[in-house]
Amino acid sequence: MQVTVYSLTGEEKGKIELSENIFNIEVNENVLYEYVKEFLNNQRQGTAKTKTRGEVSGGGRKPWRQKGTGRARAGSIRSPLWVGGGTTFGPQPKNWYYTINKKVKRIALKSSLTLKAKENKILIIENVDMEKPKTKVFADLAKKLQIAESDKKLFVSEKYNKNFYNSVRNLEGSMIIMSGEINPYFVLNSDYVIFTENGLKKLEEVFGL
Repeated sequence: MQVTVYSLTGEEKGKIELSENIFNIEVNENVLYEYVKEFLNNQRQGTAKTKTRGEVSGGGRKPWRQKGTGRARAGSIRSPLWVGGGTTFGPQPKNWYYTINKKVKRIALKSSLTLKAKENKILIIENVDMEKPKTKVFADLAKKLQIAESDKKLFVSEKYNKNFYNSVRNLEGSMIIMSGEINPYFVLNSDYVIFTENGLKKLEEVFGL
């Protein structure tokens, strides 16, 4: 599959061939589901907790005698029926950690990139070499590539570039990561995945096997 390489001004520089082994595999939806489940589960802290009637303070003695008062029977002021009482079946600390193996993660990444490639949402730009940050360069580039401001844009570069990072971070709906950090969730959660030439090359070196 061939895609166009664009300059930072939005002009076509040529064509580049995408690796069939990464951008044109059979999409495995079950694996994608498992990866997204792993990613989102592992973001959860699992620290939510409420106190049961055995943990709230007070309520050590019976508030009134069993019979003869005309009121309902009560054994403790910390009953869940009372204001200030314990909580019945409230949340308790839980470990949400979930993992899948490395091979499955790799299939998930290739499946997500294949989906974007089939939707023509994979874009390649020339390598970024800027003397200082310029968000306007990438805002103008997005317009020329007909990418809406509200679209989520994932920029992928070979390595950390301070000026590139500072230029993109102020662009609405954009984030930038290194090739080695790319994951299926970020890809699926983006409308466009924009690689630098070296970023794409590095991705194919790491995940092409």
